[in-house]
This record gives sequence, structure tokens and C-alpha cells, in this order.
Amino acid sequence: AQDPIIALGRKVRSDYGGSIVFTPEFIRMLGRQYRTYQAWSCKLHADNLAAEIQEKNDAVPIPSYASVRRRMVERGWNKKTSPKKNQTAGMEAAAQRFESHEIRGYETEYVHSLWHLDFHVCSLRVVDADGHWHTPKALCILDDHSRLCCHIQWYLGETTQDLIHGLTQAFFKRGLPRSLMTDNGAAMTSHEFCNGLKKSGILHETTLPYSPYQNGKQEAFWGTLEGRLMAMLTRVDPLTLEYLNQSSQAWIEMEYNKTKHSDIGTSPVQRMIESKDVSRPASDEEQMRFIFTVCESRKQRKSDGTVSINGVRFEIPSRFHHITQLYVCFANWDKSMAWLMDQRTGKKITSIYPQDKIKNASGKRKIRSRPEHTVLPNETLKESEPALLRKLMAEYAQNGMPPAYLPKGES
Repeated sequence: AQDPIIALGRKVRSDYGGSIVFTPEFIRMLGRQYRTYQAWSCKLHADNLAAEIQEKNDAVPIPSYASVRRRMVERGWNKKTSPKKNQTAGMEAAAQRFESHEIRGYETEYVHSLWHLDFHVCSLRVVDADGHWHTPKALCILDDHSRLCCHIQWYLGETTQDLIHGLTQAFFKRGLPRSLMTDNGAAMTSHEFCNGLKKSGILHETTLPYSPYQNGKQEAFWGTLEGRLMAMLTRVDPLTLEYLNQSSQAWIEMEYNKTKHSDIGTSPVQRMIESKDVSRPASDEEQMRFIFTVCESRKQRKSDGTVSINGVRFEIPSRFHHITQLYVCFANWDKSMAWLMDQRTGKKITSIYPQDKIKNASGKRKIRSRPEHTVLPNETLKESEPALLRKLMAEYAQNGMPPAYLPKGES
């Protein structure tokens, strides 16, 4: 017997899956219109299509808004944001890639296998002791697998020095990750930062230009930060950088890292404990300062045994005065110290410091100690003619030819 529920159910329309009003010509008209005005809404496209059809033939039935919207959705003709003025080639390439390539979420298998790093401009302003207002920027490092916040700190700038200052603290807290993902900011692509990651054995991966969705976990964290912590600080007056950092540390450790995350179904701390950890121990502070530097070649000045680094003269230890070309490592923001490095092995040889001209003005000078094998003997050559000159003259005399010049008669 026939099922009475099915018999009483709503019947499928006879024209289901077909198109009566929308002809191939209407599709071409709509396609040309969308290609020209991709920022229009479906309603605006439907109204303009109706006006264009009426201009050509009033007797033809006009497609409804629902039909126009259905045809646009099934072809992927979605509304796009209006192109910005002075759009660069990189922006256009990123937009085209976003439309032509699929986007998939991802997650690494182990804890500290991949970290995400980014800066965020605060929605609140802070005041310093001099009464000046600043817009701070948060540096946050997140673990990809556990969503654990390894470190967060607010700075007044977004320099390479700020970046390295915060990242090294994350290293001391959690260890060294296997890889790190950042955007293409000036600090993230600086020589000091890239050299430090390379010497630490950390793979540096950058997102594609104008593609923030590739660092989506970091972008999602900023929404939580603004919606929870920043919302509680709106009435703190005056808000200082010190208080902002203290409250951020308390919120991260006592709430965010211990709260159940919707994507992983548990808290970041709990997932970190239960999952395999592939981090490596971090070096000491002195070694961290050395690896996050620029390494360049410098010519030693023979007169006073110094090299120039960013306009500052650094004294070279006397045991290296015989080396003309030296390999030095330094940070552009720190002129108080630099290092000599063995270019073959990449290891640190010794530290060098700026020349103290006030101390040198005392007139005290050390006698340069010289190894015994470099001391010259007291004897000199007995012959007045060097050996090479004697050899050349003897060979010239053996050919039997007279000297190839005419004497003038002068003695």
C-alpha cells in the first residue's frame, strides 16, 4: 500500500531543475554585467538586468530576483568588496588567488611543532609618565596544536628589537619550536630575526602577501582578546603600559590557557599536557643575544686595530691584529657590544666593545707581545744583491748577447 504520509506530502514542481524564463542570452547579459560590476548586490544586478531586458524587448518575461540570485549563486558570482584605490599588483594577485584556489583549515600533529606570531594594534590607548598618549601593539605567540599562548606582551612599537625581546621570552618559557609562521612585516623579515631563527634550527614560514586568512588561528585570538580582556579595561583610567601587561599576563594564564577551546574541545593547557611535545631546550640569554644579529665582514684598521660598525669604532683584541678581514656580528639597535665570529663554523670567538677614547687619552700603552716564531733574527743578508737579481743577471749573461741598450758615455 502507498504510504499516506508521502501521498499527502508536498508535490515536487513539474519545472523543478529547469529554467523557463532564464534563457542563455539572459545568462550572457548577467555575466557581462557581473564582470563589469562585481561589487554589486544580487538585488542591484536583478534590477539592472530587468531594465536592460525591457530596453530590448518589452514583451519578454523578466526574471525574478530569486531566479537571478539563484543563477548567480550556482555559478559562484558572489558579491566582492570594492577594489581599493591605488591597488598594487600584489593585492590583485592575492585576490585572484583567493578566488581561484580552495582554502582548507589545518593543524599540526604535535605540540610546539608550529608557532604563530603576529602583532595587534590595541583598541585602547595608554599614557606614559610624561603625559603622552600611545597606541600599544601586542605581540602574541600561539602554539598551533594546543592553541596555547606561549607569550604575550604589549609594546609601544613594532620594531625588530621588540619582536626579538618577546620571542626570546617565549623560548625561555616553552622551549624552541620546530617552525614559526609570521606575516611579511619589516620586523619579521629583518636580517637579525631571520638569522636568529636559522641559527636556532627553526623553520621560518611566511604567509602569502595580503592573505591574513593563512594565519587564521592568530586572527581568531585577537577577537577573543578584544572581546574579553579589552572589554574589562575600558573603564581603567589612566591605563598604563605596565598595568596593561600585568593584566594581560593574568588573563592569559588564569583564563585563556585554562578555558575550554571550541575547536579542540579542551583547554590549551590540558591539550599541551596530553599531546606529544617536540620542543627543544632554549639557549642561555647571552647566546640568544648573539644569534639574533647581523653578520657582516669588516676590514680592520691597522693603525689602532679597530673596525667600524654603524659609525662606531670597536676595538679588536691584540691577538687578532694580524687578521685584515674580520667577520663581526651585531644588532643594529645595540651599539654597546658586538662579537667576532668564525665564518667557517659560525661559532662565537670573542666579544668586542666600543673604543673608549677617554681612557685611551691617559697615554698608557701596552707593549705588543709577539710570539717567538715571529721575532726577527738580528742578522741581515751579507750580499748586497738579492738572490733573484743575481739569478736574473746570470741567466741574461748566459745567452751571449750584449746588453740591449746603447751607453751614452755618462758614468
